[in-house]
Amino acid sequence: MPDVDEYPPGWPAWIELATPDVEGSRRFYCELFGWGVYDVTIPGLTDLSMFTLGDLGPEVLGMQPLADSAQYPSWLCYFRASDLHGTAQAVLDAGGHVLSDPIDVADLEQLAMFGDREGADFAVVQPRRLHGAAVIDEPSAVCWVEFACRRPGQARTFYEQVFGWQAMERRFRDRPVTAWQVDGNVVASVIEMDESFPAGYPPHWFPWIWVEDCDATVSRAADLGASIRFGPTDEEQVAMGRMAFMTDPAGARFAVITPHGDWMGNRLHSMPHFPPPASRQKPWQKLLGARPRPRR
Repeated sequence: MPDVDEYPPGWPAWIELATPDVEGSRRFYCELFGWGVYDVTIPGLTDLSMFTLGDLGPEVLGMQPLADSAQYPSWLCYFRASDLHGTAQAVLDAGGHVLSDPIDVADLEQLAMFGDREGADFAVVQPRRLHGAAVIDEPSAVCWVEFACRRPGQARTFYEQVFGWQAMERRFRDRPVTAWQVDGNVVASVIEMDESFPAGYPPHWFPWIWVEDCDATVSRAADLGASIRFGPTDEEQVAMGRMAFMTDPAGARFAVITPHGDWMGNRLHSMPHFPPPASRQKPWQKLLGARPRPRR
């Protein structure tokens, strides 16, 4: 496994879906992306499902039951940090909230939960024996994360203050989009929630998943019960690919993209992209353990 220091603080490490219908979400994502899944139980924490590439491949992202039926289905993003206590202070200084103090999860990692100024939850993790998603930036895996909110300028200030992200401006459908960079690589982005979102819909993080055929994926998702929100469409100004936004049958939003041309070669000029270090581009060996989400 690579040294955890190969990924600097502020990079996405892991993503989890909180769903009111675990079995339904399991069927939907496994059928849509060809993922496998296995379950992990850790005493004192909510059971976690781990989605994998194929039946026995590397972990892509996780899933847990929604803790409160009054909440919307959502994705929790974990970002890397070298000092959780320092990050907690930065969150408070930026106007955010500490939802859980740093906790040790065996010898796997240390993590903490926070709320930003927009009201969205996110997590920060200091990896130990676990190093985040075992595969990114490949077909059927996550290639970046995005934040949707109604005050993107305020969100931009908050996350730049907490993580030290550098902003890069783009436009999507004649509206500004901010991409955030770490060490010259774009790790996340923020968009403004428009009238297509229901009144009262909370700000939220969501993943972009690389697919080999965007149109076929959208058609399949619709057959499986997803609601297509936008696309498929080509957006060269944003991501150099064919993309679509959708809501899964349980109500969680996500996006898919089929990159155009030399996606890897264009990574520094495309909308968010976080390539793995060279040492991660090798045969994967599965680790025992899990990445649990603390109860709220």
